[in-house]
Order: sequence, then structure tokens, then C-alpha cells
Amino acid sequence: MRQQANTSSRSTFEDALTPGDLRGLLLPFTTPFKANEEVDEDGLRTNLRKWNTSGIVGYVALGSTGERVNLNEREYSRVIEIARAETPRDLAFIVGAGQQCTRGTIAEIKAASALGADAVLVITPSFYRPAITQAALVAHYTAVADESPVPIILYSMPDLTGIKIEPNTVAHLSSHQNILGIKDSSGDIAGFRETIRQVPEDFAVLTGNGTVLCDALRAGAGGAILAVGCVAVEACLEIWRLVNAGDTNRGAAWQEKLTPLALAVTKRYGIGGLKAAMDMIGLNGGAVRSPLKSAGQEARLEISSLLEELKEFSSNEGVAETGELSGAVKP
Repeated sequence: MRQQANTSSRSTFEDALTPGDLRGLLLPFTTPFKANEEVDEDGLRTNLRKWNTSGIVGYVALGSTGERVNLNEREYSRVIEIARAETPRDLAFIVGAGQQCTRGTIAEIKAASALGADAVLVITPSFYRPAITQAALVAHYTAVADESPVPIILYSMPDLTGIKIEPNTVAHLSSHQNILGIKDSSGDIAGFRETIRQVPEDFAVLTGNGTVLCDALRAGAGGAILAVGCVAVEACLEIWRLVNAGDTNRGAAWQEKLTPLALAVTKRYGIGGLKAAMDMIGLNGGAVRSPLKSAGQEARLEISSLLEELKEFSSNEGVAETGELSGAVKP
């Protein structure tokens, strides 16, 4: 396993985050807001305590699902502080980062590291899109990795940024000792497979798209960072277990049930839909921040139905939801 070149927020160099720590499901948790759009700190604590024993291997704080762009710097720091305090040391704690300039990104990463991040998930700059070529991405991420006190994970999210980190670019960057892996949320399995072919075995290639979890695992994904996992943790873990056990047919059957829910709480209804689903299963979803919109009644009915279908399928398969995440879905 590779280790970071610089100092770590963990206690020793030997304890630095490695790709092996990312083998499994990580949750990119939401930032719950109250009705007045203030951060619901108690709600965040409660959510994390419920997820801690669910079988996940870690968290991503303040990624795209966490509404980082809707928080000011004080709130950004406060969410990290709360989440770090609630996250057991045996779970990976990754923080989302990425400003529009390299200098700003480095400053943000250093702030996240000082607050206890084990690694950072760094999204591509995108505002000056025509200028963000693959060569520009290599230069940007190399400079960031050179300066980061914790390992970095590349983040390719073309649905939001319009920019994809191509396999050749990932392969080039994978030689940097402070770049741990990539989260690929594109859903492009052919490209995902090509990335895996080109990078070293000790480079973590993670899927960020719940609609292709089974296919990504079959292609060789080292782990998954999934928004839908926040409301369907057992289903995601079961797909992981089945595919890794070689039972891809059953894994595909689970994927067929997970995909409609994953689409509903990501592409179709966005973070408002995901937070509505969290409320329905007894977590603290809460409000979104304007200009995002909470899920309407039609969306809530669809999401509730999809949750019930997945719950019934899980029951028929003999897999029950763990701990406090079980129970009736409340529309």
C-alpha cells in the first residue's frame, strides 16, 4: 500500500490513510438544515451516530452532497469539527475541497487538514471551463498534491462541472505519492474500466454513481462513495458483498431495485429528494438551502414508494436494515 508523502492528521505516518482503507462503502453525508436554513448541528450528530455501526468504512464531509458551495467558511469549519468528533478512528474521514483556483484549493485543504481530515476529495475547477484542459488538470492536481498535508482523492463529477478527468490523466496523476485515488461519478463504465486498466493496483478507483454500483464493482472498483447509501446502506453493502463473493446475478438483482431510488435521490430530485428520503427513514434530512428546493409532494410519494419497494425486496431476500435505520417509511 502507498503512503502519503507529507504529515498526516492521523497520529503516525504508518497510520496514514491508504487505498485499503477505502475498500467498501463510504457515505457522502448531507448537511442538515433547520427550516430557517441554519445548520442543524444536533441532527448531524444523530445521523452520524446511526451510520457509525452500519458497516460502512468511512465518510465524506462537505462534498457535492454536503452542499459545500452553500456554506460559508465558519460553517464549513464547524461541520468538519462536529463530524470529526463523531467519527470513530477506525472509519476514514474525508473532506470535500476545491476552489476555482489552485491557490484557493490548497488553502482550503490545509484548513480541512488542521480540523482533522484524513484525506480530501478535490473536485475539478470548472468556472472557466474552456481553459480547464486535461493538461491544466494535471498541473492543478500536481500542485495541490505537492502542497497538501494529507492525501488527496481526485473527484470527477461531469454532471455538475461539465469536466471529466480522462483515464490518461488519472494514470498520469496516479504516480504522485500524495494522490490516493479517484472518485468517478460519471457512470461511464467503459471509461471506468479503462482507468482501472491504466493505474497501479494500489491506486483507489472509487465509483460515485449508485446506478452503476454493480457494474463498477465487476469492473474492479476499489470502493464506492454513494449518496444513495445514506438512505439504502444495507442494499449498497449487499451488492458489495454479493459481487465480491462472485454472485453477480444476485448482485444485479439488487442493483435493479436500487437504481430507481438512486436516480430519484440524485439526478431526478437532487439533494432535496435525498433529504426527503432521509426524513422518511428516521434520519435528519431537513431543509436545503436556497436556491435549491425541497422535494414536492409528487416527488415525496415516488421516493416513499421506491423506499418501500426496496425494503420489501430486502425482506424477501432475508436482509434486514440495521439498527435504528429499520422500521416503517414515513411519507
